[in-house]
Amino acid sequence: MLSSFIPYQVEDCFLVLKTMKAVYFLAAFVLLGLASKLASASDPSPLQDFCIAVNDAKNGVFINGKLCKDPKLATPEDFFFSGLNIPGNTSNQVGSMITPVIVSGLNTLGISLVRIDYAPYVGLNPLHTHPRATEILVVVQGTLYVGFVTSNPDSRLFTKVLYPGDVFVFPLGLIHFQFNIGHTNAVAFAALSSQNPGVVTIASAVFGSDPDINPDVLAKAFQLDKKIVNQLQSRFWSDNDSRN
Repeated sequence: MLSSFIPYQVEDCFLVLKTMKAVYFLAAFVLLGLASKLASASDPSPLQDFCIAVNDAKNGVFINGKLCKDPKLATPEDFFFSGLNIPGNTSNQVGSMITPVIVSGLNTLGISLVRIDYAPYVGLNPLHTHPRATEILVVVQGTLYVGFVTSNPDSRLFTKVLYPGDVFVFPLGLIHFQFNIGHTNAVAFAALSSQNPGVVTIASAVFGSDPDINPDVLAKAFQLDKKIVNQLQSRFWSDNDSRN
């Protein structure tokens, strides 16, 4: 009786092992698919030589990012921008101004460019992130103290003092900043690896959100007195984007 029962137990064990292997394989396959999907999370490749962004459908023929102008109607002006030689107005709360390059011909090409001006000694491009882009910054005038912080759990701070001709990279999604530590105006240009990199300015996002974040949440998160949180939320939080 016992001898006839054992083969069935062995057969059942093999069946369980095969099932477990199939489950593990399926789980590994799903994770691999997710990883490859995340690894390729960037602006989609263009489907034509260029795609001049237009805001109406009258002359639009393709959809790729924004509505695209008929290539037969493209002109050199669609690929041109003038004005990066003009200083930005740094008379604001943070003492800096960002001037984005608006070129319709950049649509779908996965890159953008800005000029950043910093007031003497107090000019700050405050702590912020670009959720969709890596940034490469080149200093052309002045002296900047720059840095970024890595993700949890290390939260390592990488900083450098930059002079004219120096270049620094801010990895995608990480909190970073630039601060003018010189006694003259500073100017830098930054290229970003996305047509629409996005920006989240930490202080204004946290304390200037609409509607306000519950003060109890911020008091606990930042280990602050609730009265201080209320004071911070009552402030006017401006940005340094010349388009606003």
